[in-house]
Amino acid sequence: MSTTVCWCESQRIERHCHVHGWLALLFLLFVLGFPGNGICANAEETVADVVVYGGTSGGVVAAVQVARLGKSVVLIEPGRHLGGLSSGGLGATDIGNKSAIGGMAREFYHRVWKYYLRPEAWKYGTRDEYLALNKGRADWNKDETWWLFEPHAAEEVFRAMIAESRVPVVYGERLLGTGGVEKRDSRVISIKMESGRKFSAKVFVDATYEGDLMAQAGIAYATGREANARHGETINGVQPHREHERYYYYHQFSKPVSAFLKPGDSASGLLPGVGANEVGVEGSGDHRVQAYCFRTCLTDQLENKAPISKPADYDPLRYELLLRYYEAGFDKIPVDPLARMGTNGLSPRVFLPNRKTDNNNIYAVSVDYTGMNYGYPDGDYPAREKIIRDHASYQQGLYWTLAHNPRVPEKLRQEMMRWGLAKDEFTDNDHWPHQLYVREARRMVSDYVMTEHNCWRKQMAGDSVGLAAYGMDSHNVQRYADAQGNVRNEGNVQTEGNEVLQPYPVSYRSIVPRAGECTNVLVPVCASASHVAYGSIRMEPVFMILGQSAGVAAVEALERATTVQQVSYDRLRDRLSQAGQILAWPPPK
Repeated sequence: MSTTVCWCESQRIERHCHVHGWLALLFLLFVLGFPGNGICANAEETVADVVVYGGTSGGVVAAVQVARLGKSVVLIEPGRHLGGLSSGGLGATDIGNKSAIGGMAREFYHRVWKYYLRPEAWKYGTRDEYLALNKGRADWNKDETWWLFEPHAAEEVFRAMIAESRVPVVYGERLLGTGGVEKRDSRVISIKMESGRKFSAKVFVDATYEGDLMAQAGIAYATGREANARHGETINGVQPHREHERYYYYHQFSKPVSAFLKPGDSASGLLPGVGANEVGVEGSGDHRVQAYCFRTCLTDQLENKAPISKPADYDPLRYELLLRYYEAGFDKIPVDPLARMGTNGLSPRVFLPNRKTDNNNIYAVSVDYTGMNYGYPDGDYPAREKIIRDHASYQQGLYWTLAHNPRVPEKLRQEMMRWGLAKDEFTDNDHWPHQLYVREARRMVSDYVMTEHNCWRKQMAGDSVGLAAYGMDSHNVQRYADAQGNVRNEGNVQTEGNEVLQPYPVSYRSIVPRAGECTNVLVPVCASASHVAYGSIRMEPVFMILGQSAGVAAVEALERATTVQQVSYDRLRDRLSQAGQILAWPPPK
C-alpha cells in the first residue's frame, strides 16, 4: 500500500513503501487518527465527514473550510503538489475586478502579499525595484493583496493554510480508473484508489480539473462546444469569422502561410496539426476542446537559469508553420510576456517577483498545442499522460526552436537565448511545471447551466455562491486549411471583460448535480456551464470561491442531515456572508 499523508510542511510524513499488518494499522491510526480530527482509519479504509478529491486551489480551500467549521476532512491529491495551476506556473492571476473576490480566495492573495513583505523573499533585486519595473501593476499597498507570485510561493501559502487547519493530505493516490466510485442508490458511499485504498464519507467534493469522481458517480457532463442554439447563445460553437474583434488579431495568422507540406501543393498533404477545410458551420457544436499549454516560469537571472534543451523526440515539422510565418514577415517572439517588448529594445516586462515570468500563449503559433488535446477529458490515465508528455515536448521544442533555428530572425534568437527555466522552481520535475494548463475538460450538466447570458448579466442567478469577474475567454480549438490553402486558427473568443463585463453571480445549482443522479457530491471546478461561459468562470480565484462555498454547503448538509440539493439557500447565504464571500454586485452596503 502506497501512503503519503501531510499534516504540515514542517511535519510532513511521506512514505512510499509497503507497510504490512499491525505496522500499517499503527501508522494510519497515529497519523489519521490524531486526537480531535474525527477521522477513523485502518490499513484499508479511511472514514471522514467529507472527502475532497483534487488538491487544486479550489480543493485546498474546500478542505480548509470544512476543517475550520469543525468537521473531519481528508484531502486527496493524486500528484505531489498542492494548488493546481496557482502553484503550477499561473502566477499572473487572471481576474477582472479584484474587488469581487472575497472570502478565502482574498485571504490567499492577502497571504501572498504578506509573503512578499519579507525581505528574504526577494533574492534578485528588492521589492521597490520590482515594483518600478512593473509600475503599471504596482497596486502594492492598495488593499493588502498581491496577485503576481512565484509558483513556490503560492504552494507555500497553500501548505500553510492546510497546516493551520490540520487537514490531512494524502498524496499520490489516484481514483481507480474503473469501479472507483461505490454508490448506494443516489449517494456515493466510498471511493477506491488504484492502490486499493478506500475513502468513505458522508459528502464528497470533486475539485479536480478533469471531473473523474463526478463522471464515475454517474453525474451528467458535457465536453467540447455546444451549438449556439442549445442555450440561445451567440458566441458558442464554431467561430470562424471573428476578425472584427479587438483581441482576435493576437491569436490569428495576419499573413498568408501555406498549410501544405510543400507550400502551395495540396497533393503533398497537410502540415502536422492542420485539418482539412472542414471548419464546421458557424455556431454549430462539436467535440473540440480549447487548447492547453504549460505556464512555464522562465528567468533571465544568470545564476538562477537552467538551459532549455532540445527534446529527445524533437520533430522540426511541428514548428514549420511558425518558421514560415517568420518568412512571411512576422517579427515577434510568440511567448507572452516575451512578446510584449518594453521601451528598452527587446527587454520584456518582468511579471513575477525575482525576475521571473509566467508564460502564456500569444499570436498565431505559440505555446498552445492547438488541436492535440481532444482525447484528454474522457481519456484514461495512460492516454492523458501521453497527451501531457506531448504537450511538454512540443513547448520545450518551441523554446529551443526560437533560440536556435536560423530561420528565426537573429535578434529574436538572441533575446530568446537569454531566458531559461528558473532553477528554484519545480525542483522535483527538472524545473518544468508539474501541472498542465487544463483550461477546460468535463463540465457538469446540472439543473442550472451558466451561459453567456449570465456573463452579460442578462440572466442573474438568485442563489449566488460567489462572483465571477472575467471576460469570456476561449483559446483556439483547431487549425484548418482555408479555400486558398492557407492555415487559419479557429475557436478564439475573448470578450473585453475589464471594459464590458461586471462581476456576476454563480449559481449554487451549478456546483450541485441533479438530485436523481447524486445527492452528496459537490463539483466546484468542473461546474455546470456552457463552453463559452466556462471560459469566464474558469479562473483560479473563482475556483477558490466555489471551493469555499462547496465546503460550507457540505457542512450545512451534514449538520442538517440533508442532501446537497436540499440545503437551505437562506442558511447557506448567511454562512457564506459570514465567511466573507461576496455574493452580489455591487456588494450591499
